[in-house]
Amino acid sequence: MADHKESKMEELAHKIHSKISSPSSSSDSDDDKRSHARAVALKAKVYRLYGREKPLHQVLGAGKPADILLWRNKKLSGGVLGGVTSLWFLFEMLDYHLITLICHLMILALSVLFLWSNASNFINNSPPTIPEVVIPEKCLLKAASCFTFEINRTLDIVRTIATGKDLKTFLGAIAGLWFLSILGSCFNFLTMVYIVFILLYTVPVFYEKYEDKVDAFSEKMIIELKKQFAVLEKKVLSSMNKEKKKD
Repeated sequence: MADHKESKMEELAHKIHSKISSPSSSSDSDDDKRSHARAVALKAKVYRLYGREKPLHQVLGAGKPADILLWRNKKLSGGVLGGVTSLWFLFEMLDYHLITLICHLMILALSVLFLWSNASNFINNSPPTIPEVVIPEKCLLKAASCFTFEINRTLDIVRTIATGKDLKTFLGAIAGLWFLSILGSCFNFLTMVYIVFILLYTVPVFYEKYEDKVDAFSEKMIIELKKQFAVLEKKVLSSMNKEKKKD
């Protein structure tokens, strides 16, 4: 009987303890939720270059091109870099020409396949299986549609600049064209393409590694540029208004 009373007393004490501790546990869970919400809010407030919200890998497409540019597969990325560098060396340093290279590669490939197909009859070996390559019409139409869209967008930007409605776009276009003219006077077209390729192979990796530092520095730089541009815009507009009043 005494054991039965003791067991009941233990159950009653356990229930009282659970009721007392349950508010604290719920308050702990509420605190965790609040801290998580604060962390998400702080992360959302962090400045990202070009207003980026997704990881860099997803911005680049999250496919094989993104893996190559971000060096996820070092062997493949190194192979592509070595191949492009070899082509640039052939064309730029050895004065090899693109049409000559394509013709020589085609001559070599056709000669090997032709000799292999005829020699297989004499050595009782199976001839090479050459797959039938057919480009789908949808792919060509999609590529043409994307290309047409980009051309139309460029023409629209040129029209906006020519009408004098957007001073910021006008100054950006002038600065970009001036910078390209300087590069064009220093390098030929092929070298410029190779430099762009090297930048695509190095800048994304560097940015992904030092993302927070680059974003913080770019935020400060963009704020300063906006201030300088606002001052310049006021000066230009004031000078234009003075000229109109004189007329």
